[in-house]
Amino acid sequence: MHRTVTELADGRELIYYDSAPGRDRGAKDPRPLDRVHSLPELRRDPATGDWVTIAAHRQTRTYHPPADACPLCPSREGRPTEVPAADYEVAVFENRFPSLSGDAGRCEVVCFTPEHDAGFADLTPGRARLVLDAWTDRTAELSARPEVRQVYVFENRGAEIGVTQPHPHGQIYAFSTVTPRTAKHLAAAAAHRAATGRNLFEELLAEARAATERVVLAGEHWTAFVPYAARWPYEVHLYPHRRVPDLTALEEAERAEFPGLYLELVRRFDRLFGLPSPTPYISAWHQAPIVGGEELALHLELFTVRRTADKLKYLAGTESGMDAFMNDVAPEAAARRLREVR
Repeated sequence: MHRTVTELADGRELIYYDSAPGRDRGAKDPRPLDRVHSLPELRRDPATGDWVTIAAHRQTRTYHPPADACPLCPSREGRPTEVPAADYEVAVFENRFPSLSGDAGRCEVVCFTPEHDAGFADLTPGRARLVLDAWTDRTAELSARPEVRQVYVFENRGAEIGVTQPHPHGQIYAFSTVTPRTAKHLAAAAAHRAATGRNLFEELLAEARAATERVVLAGEHWTAFVPYAARWPYEVHLYPHRRVPDLTALEEAERAEFPGLYLELVRRFDRLFGLPSPTPYISAWHQAPIVGGEELALHLELFTVRRTADKLKYLAGTESGMDAFMNDVAPEAAARRLREVR
């Protein structure tokens, strides 16, 4: 991996990740941009203890631009974008409309293909590996920032998920707080350790590998399975067999195997419903917080809001009002269907 750091016209950081040195990354951003002035406010809900980010400046962010005005495509003559180069492999830059900034954290955009109509499933294993290396590099650098407590790497895909930029991309949020879901993981892991003397996540993986009806894919170093109490119609968790806290702790053999397994997984999601359009999904890396996450385990959660070819799973009264999930598809049936898809 070769890394080139530069700046956009408003001073935001831009990093090119290339598979080899030698690419010209000297193109300048010609846009007359003002400096970004975002003032997110963190408010703690006294009733739950959860932190809520108030980011009212995001109301003016770019919303479903036409393809010929896409800000994530490479720049062309007379049409400069967020990526000044005429082509790129992987480009990461600070979000112009961040939910988190300053003492509240940082938000970055991860562009993993210059092709506007492509997707992660269209990447080669080599490009997917480069993306993994970029995620790892960003996790290491952001984790070193004094205000950051947790680094969250994710991809939203599809208008059904709420994506406002159709060009394929992921994001990284560097939180200054521990997120509510991670806090639940921490509490559950601590209670399990106290009750059994064992690690919760090691046991979850061992149980899934033993109960093969929920396994979707498996390699020498990773296993993908549907969790016992899946919240979404089709939800798969991908764990390395060796428990590690975050992406930076993966060894070379684990990194080498990941691209093939993950690409097969997202391609199966795309073929799941037999539709010409790709399946909407959220792909979320769960990494331990910088401090106090010794009992947690790095893993990726991939899920879709689509439950059938013509029906979506909406977060309605019970889920949104009570945080009590109702799943329309049995986890074992979901795993069987994902195994059958070819």
